[in-house]
Amino acid sequence: MPEYSALEGFAPSAGARAPRARLRSDAPTLNLNGTWRFRLSPEVSEDFGDTEYAGAGGFETPDFDDTSWADLPVPAHWQLHGYGAPAYTNVNYPFPLDPPFVPDENPTGEYRRAFDLPEGWPEGGGAVLRFDGVDSFFRLWVNGTEVGFATGSRLVSEFDVGHLLRAGRNVLAVRVHQWSAASYLEDQDMWWLSGIFRDVTLLSRPVDGIEDVTVVADHDHTTGAGTLRVDVTGFTGARVHLPELGLSDLEPGVAHPVEKVEPWSAETPRLYEAEVVTPGERVRLRIGFRTVAIEDGELKVNGRPLLLRGVNRHEWHPDHGRAVSRETMREDVLLMKRHNVNAVRTSHYPPHPDFLDLCDELGLWVVDECDLETHGFEVVDWRDNPSDDPRWRDAYLDRIRRTVARDRNHPSIIMWSLGNESGRGRNLRAMADWVHEHEPSRPVHYEGDRDSAYVDVYSRMYPDHAEVESIGRGEEPVTEDPEADEHRRSLPFVLCEYAHAMGAGPGGLEEYQRLFERYPRLVGGFVWEWIDHGIRRREPDGTEWFAYGGDFGEVLHDGNFVADGLLLPDRTPSPGLTALARTFAPVRFTVAPRAATVTVENLLTFTDTSHLAFDWEVAEEGEVFGGGSLRVPVIAPGGRVEVPLPEVPRGGGAETWLTVTAHLADDLPWAVSGHEVAWGQAPLVDRGPVPERAPAYPLLDGGGLRLGPGLFDVRTGRLLTVGGLDVGEPRAGVWRVPTDNDEGLHGMGLAPFWRGLGLDRLTERRVAVDVADDALEVRTRLAPAARDLGLDVTYRWTADAETLWLDLTVTATGEWICPLPRLGIDLTVPGALGAVEWFGRGPGEAYRDMAQGVRIGRFTDTVDGLQTPYLRPQENGRRIGTRWLELWDEAGSGLRIQGDPEFEFTARRWSDHGLDTARHPHELVAGDRVHLRVDTDHHGVGSASCGPGVLPAHGLVAGNHRLRAGFTRLRG
Repeated sequence: MPEYSALEGFAPSAGARAPRARLRSDAPTLNLNGTWRFRLSPEVSEDFGDTEYAGAGGFETPDFDDTSWADLPVPAHWQLHGYGAPAYTNVNYPFPLDPPFVPDENPTGEYRRAFDLPEGWPEGGGAVLRFDGVDSFFRLWVNGTEVGFATGSRLVSEFDVGHLLRAGRNVLAVRVHQWSAASYLEDQDMWWLSGIFRDVTLLSRPVDGIEDVTVVADHDHTTGAGTLRVDVTGFTGARVHLPELGLSDLEPGVAHPVEKVEPWSAETPRLYEAEVVTPGERVRLRIGFRTVAIEDGELKVNGRPLLLRGVNRHEWHPDHGRAVSRETMREDVLLMKRHNVNAVRTSHYPPHPDFLDLCDELGLWVVDECDLETHGFEVVDWRDNPSDDPRWRDAYLDRIRRTVARDRNHPSIIMWSLGNESGRGRNLRAMADWVHEHEPSRPVHYEGDRDSAYVDVYSRMYPDHAEVESIGRGEEPVTEDPEADEHRRSLPFVLCEYAHAMGAGPGGLEEYQRLFERYPRLVGGFVWEWIDHGIRRREPDGTEWFAYGGDFGEVLHDGNFVADGLLLPDRTPSPGLTALARTFAPVRFTVAPRAATVTVENLLTFTDTSHLAFDWEVAEEGEVFGGGSLRVPVIAPGGRVEVPLPEVPRGGGAETWLTVTAHLADDLPWAVSGHEVAWGQAPLVDRGPVPERAPAYPLLDGGGLRLGPGLFDVRTGRLLTVGGLDVGEPRAGVWRVPTDNDEGLHGMGLAPFWRGLGLDRLTERRVAVDVADDALEVRTRLAPAARDLGLDVTYRWTADAETLWLDLTVTATGEWICPLPRLGIDLTVPGALGAVEWFGRGPGEAYRDMAQGVRIGRFTDTVDGLQTPYLRPQENGRRIGTRWLELWDEAGSGLRIQGDPEFEFTARRWSDHGLDTARHPHELVAGDRVHLRVDTDHHGVGSASCGPGVLPAHGLVAGNHRLRAGFTRLRG
């Protein structure tokens, strides 16, 4: 087929083998990863025999001279090795919507790989060349003979090549095009990256070998028995062996009862080693017995309803893109398990098969998603969407067949997903029908057609809490097609995407989780998403940073919307992941100090708590002075017990907290003994009132007014120093540099309202400065230009000999159409005060609606360490529930701030303006002052970057507010 005809045609492949499972065989294989010869041309030549590029005979001929070409590793994306540039779009296609045609400017990479068959390679039988992933269209030659072409970038393609191999030197030639008709089916929210980015393998195929294997291993939860059926194609005399269960010489294609089996689940990923044997080949299998069913509107495995505590996972590495190593995949799974994640949706394509092996081994529920998305057609109201165009039917069916065929033997997979955001249409229904006919053991998922007539679960992305609750009650609106309504109301409901984890956030996780637990119909969901897709860059001086959309000169891009993960690109957990781990914790504690009890609830579905140990500790002002083991009986799945608190020693009368924890009693494959999985806290002794000391009185001191340790400007009433320390004339402030969720790119953001009102440019007018016998009171009006609303502010300063106290009251006046970002005072201190200690919630960042991940304690850090380096600089690093804070220099000199009763703070080496104007963290320039915000409250963060905003309970309404804080000079 001519190159252009195939590139812009509807056929998914030519010359490729029928899809099959990925098998672990003892037949010889040859790994063809490594260094290939490579060249890139900017477009597809009409005639690939042109002398400029092909030379005599063309690049595919074995004797072609490629000495002028470059080296390129395989697997890899060529854009990450200096050929072309990455480009990021979320929805929009980076080329005209003119299916199936693609631009003439179509970067085309040509690859060559010479190899010798290893010694002992079988002479009989055949050979298969397997490509695990090539983006987006490739054509293959072996020793100068064209073999075929394939599409489906994240799908395996295999070709028979045995008849083309020869002793001695063999040459593979592969031509890869960035754009093809298939690109219209691959508009996933990710970087556009090209090339051979997954493994290339040559597999020997014995004459008496095994072509394919299908495993169906069911479990009957009522009896504990299993049923095993192994279908084998290839040699007709194959036999199946599973020695651990005493099974040998089993006939394939027959359901064999097994008296007792240990079932597989994500909590107990029990695998049995089996073999399929023929005279020419042995194939090893790892079998997990489990049954997936939908009963009474619930998703069940082995008879028990599931609650999915999931994340969406794109494959990503900041240096290698989607060419991800097994070590990185394992790191992902371990991080998920250690943060109490139990499920993953493979957004939006089947992952590298090694990832599924790890899910089988370590235990994660998987929704395996087909490599399909046509989201960009939504921009034109879904006109010409391939999902409803019969010319694309074969390509759609080809993609789901290849997904199911490769992955069907993985017990971790509990749902097939047809794809993502591809609108509606007959081709999607055809995919679902095919799965129901050929692989009915798992439900079918697809979110894009809300009527859900041909799927088995009702799925949505980013509904708010109220809508989720209405669905849980079965009170959602009727379907567009009335005939589908009864069917949809019978389905379990899953949030395939929620809690968009972009920048600071996401908020509202706890409230979603309580809904999932309350309504049986709600299966849970998958937070968007696992990792920021930042690309690592290095400045000439070695400074590292991570690029996002637009950093490579793209004309059309979606900026940092590609940075919306729970991990930063280098796999550093974000504060959002810490909060998520607490929400997803498998054990919940309710500490009741007055009743002297702790209620311990096991939230696991299949596992009791025998693998856990429980501890307690008691701390006064964060200093631990007692602790030990907490005796908790083994709790059955879903059970709870109430146990007495231990005899707690008495402290000195200051604020005292009891903390209880659950941790692994022994090493498990995913974490070592002692790994904490859950915690709870309660106060034993509340904080007492601030002691009253003899008041200080205002005194004129040279050109200023002194009140205790504070020195004020006598005319303006502005605070100048505390104990001689310059504090930058503190004043009331409400502005915070907007987070991605405040900006609300695909939700109802508040930042446009804040900027529209001028909250980033407030001016303060002095109303009065009054000196009383024991206080200084300054009244001001804080307001933006061109508006008649504002804030009436009163600073009331009092003091004793050591501490200067501020009683700040703020009253909003006028018509406020939005909440406040924050409310407190803004001050600065010398940059030398870089060490930080506080008693309050920590150790990490938190906000009102994502505070579940931080606990009361005493913590130390540095000003630099308080920052969270989100890819786009924004509000970050807030510590909440602070009783006192100290900042000091190397000599121990500094400032102490205490709350009455508490406050929140951020501390940075740059101003709000610097934070707001920087596009990347490495562009932030540290000044000679620490910018300190001491707040009474703040507005939550929500997840309006793509989804709902902040729940009313976590909003900061303009009204009456008060902050009381004391300032004490620390001297080294």
